[in-house]
Amino acid sequence: MGWRFCFASSLENDFNYDFNVSFTPDEMEQGQVYYNFEETAASIEELHGMSVFYRDKNGDIFHTYSVYARGDEEVMGAYKLLDMTPKGRNETGPNYNLMDWVKRHDEYREINLPVECCH
Repeated sequence: MGWRFCFASSLENDFNYDFNVSFTPDEMEQGQVYYNFEETAASIEELHGMSVFYRDKNGDIFHTYSVYARGDEEVMGAYKLLDMTPKGRNETGPNYNLMDWVKRHDEYREINLPVECCH
C-alpha cells in the first residue's frame, strides 16, 4: 500500500512529562501522580503510553490519539507471548501490577534447566 510511518523518540525531552507518563522526583515524593486521566499512587518513575499525531499539508500538527495503561498492549510483543504461558504475566508481585515481574537482563538469577527442556 506504500504506507510509511514516522516514529519519534521522547528521549532527552519533556514529552513524556507533558503527556503524564514520566514523573519528576518531586511528583514521586508526593506519592500521587496523574496518569491515565486520574490521580493514582506513585509506584514507578515512568509508565507506558502511546500517542499518535497527524501533520497536514500546511505543517500543522494534530494530536489524534493517546492510550495508557492496558490499552497499548497491541504493540508490545512480549505481553502477547507472556499471555500464552501457563502463568501469563504473573501479576502476583507486591504491587499486583504489570511492572512487578519486569527485571533488567542482569537481574535474573541463573536457572539450571534439565537438558531435555532446552530441545
